Amino acid sequence: MTLLSERLGYSADDRVLIVNCDDLGMSHAANEGCFSALRHGVATSATLMVPCPWSRAAVAEADGEDIGVHLTLNSEYDRYRWGPITHAPSLLDGDGGFPRTVTDSWDHADLDEVRRECRAQIERAVLWGLDVTHLDSHMGTLQLRPEFFDVYVDLALEFSLPVRMAGASAEHSAGFPFRSLAADEGVLFPDSFVYVGGVGSRDAIERVAGSLRPGVTEVYVHPAIDTPELRAIGQGWSARVDDLALVAGDSPLAATIDEHGIVLIGWREIRELMRSETGD
Repeated sequence: MTLLSERLGYSADDRVLIVNCDDLGMSHAANEGCFSALRHGVATSATLMVPCPWSRAAVAEADGEDIGVHLTLNSEYDRYRWGPITHAPSLLDGDGGFPRTVTDSWDHADLDEVRRECRAQIERAVLWGLDVTHLDSHMGTLQLRPEFFDVYVDLALEFSLPVRMAGASAEHSAGFPFRSLAADEGVLFPDSFVYVGGVGSRDAIERVAGSLRPGVTEVYVHPAIDTPELRAIGQGWSARVDDLALVAGDSPLAATIDEHGIVLIGWREIRELMRSETGD
């Protein structure tokens, strides 16, 4: 199978890397961290959590950066809550927000409400003036259950947007061939994906950075600056601060990327390729 990197015009041996900042809009600290990583570090894209309190401010601050939509159906923190932007009773956990766990969403969400909510999140980002470059799924909720994955692919096709896609090794546990299903529909996604459980990407990224396979690989971080707001949100704040240090411009990761001749790209050129291939 031809690598996505080759379809984008790179050679068969080129190692091409997307460094995505997840959770833009989650907090002021996350906004500051994401934009710092994009403007002064090695990050090449970010994804916006539209239902979160600082999402509108993030779009107002954006200045042409490569930003997609982090489709959100969960609110994982105990005391810091966000919820649907549509009327969606099945997407609430009774405690003022989305369910905290992916399993809870899978067990109780009405798929029509899921579809309507996710479409509204994309449409709101567009209404705010964001040039949406791609889609991914907060906590992977849309990726690993067939009925939720159908919504994910349908929205990618409706808006002609490439998507984050879990690696082939996850297909066994998911129980269905999601990568080939999406590819057969014309949806584009990177050749490889580096999964990180929870927040804190340093170990996973440093382990693979010097030995990337040819093709397009996506890695992701959750950068944020250290503030009282971030610390008050809950556990994981220090990992977010460390993620910002990981992708800072003078970090060892930047040196590794340069040393190994890794090509950094965002999602916009993948979006344009997908639209050219589908005629949109």
